[in-house]
Amino acid sequence: MDKRNFAFDKVNFILLAVGMAIVVIGFLLMTGPGSSDTVYEPDIFSVRRTKVAPIVCLFGFVSMIYAVMRKPKDRREGEKE
Repeated sequence: MDKRNFAFDKVNFILLAVGMAIVVIGFLLMTGPGSSDTVYEPDIFSVRRTKVAPIVCLFGFVSMIYAVMRKPKDRREGEKE
């Protein structure tokens, strides 16, 4: 099968994997102890959980969108079929 028929190349898949890893890291940054009816946990409103983690996730999603939209470079641009 001709490689030019594929929509993604190796770099696209690597960028997708990196973007997914960044999103997972962002979600892990959001985790922590939760509050209940009897115990109030002030850490639920920490800067890490409310600002840093969503920005990391957003960066991961943007990088995944770039990986999907990126056009693979054609190695044989000068050759005709």
